[in-house]
Amino acid sequence: MKEKETVSELTLRRLPKYRNYLIKLCKSGQEFTSASEISREFDVHHTQVRKDLAITGVRGIPKVGHVVEELIVAIEEYLNWNNISDAFLIGAGKLGKAILGYHGFEKAGIKIVAAFDTNPEIIGTEIEGIPVFPMDKLNNLAQRLHIHIGIITVTQKSAQQAADSAINSGIIALWNFTPVNLQVPEDIIVENVDIYPSLAVLSKKIAYRKSERTKILKK
Repeated sequence: MKEKETVSELTLRRLPKYRNYLIKLCKSGQEFTSASEISREFDVHHTQVRKDLAITGVRGIPKVGHVVEELIVAIEEYLNWNNISDAFLIGAGKLGKAILGYHGFEKAGIKIVAAFDTNPEIIGTEIEGIPVFPMDKLNNLAQRLHIHIGIITVTQKSAQQAADSAINSGIIALWNFTPVNLQVPEDIIVENVDIYPSLAVLSKKIAYRKSERTKILKK
């Protein structure tokens, strides 16, 4: 949809966080919430929260706020999480196995239906009930099953080749868990999951916490 294309990436990243928070409220028995309450939870200005929620099409009740359950549904529908898309995982090593073992992706609209690898020891086996195929089966199965999403969890040196194989098989969206900046055609969607920035923030926070504790001990 054209309107979704103009929405900022920051908003798209905030919406799932709002949803998870709303689910907690719902489970606790809370029926209504407000942009102000959500803004306090996430330290985001209430005006921005209202803008974020407005794109889902949901409208609050004056002097009452939003119905929590309705807001959850609106966010899920906007993110297309109520429609399950099948996906292939390429690279069934340690990271790949961990992802295959996580059963929460379907709640976000993605179902991994097959994995691919070059390791003969795991080809032909199942991981968490998901079959592992050799890479030469990728093209045929992707076209047969109309798969459009590929999850890349191979080693760094194999990342570009894995991406090329996925694209040549008709896959149009890549969820890249490698640190490689993949070279892809303009019409291919790539979402990079880079753990290094998160690690940098974590390391800096640890260093800061240690320095603060040292200052306290010296007093």
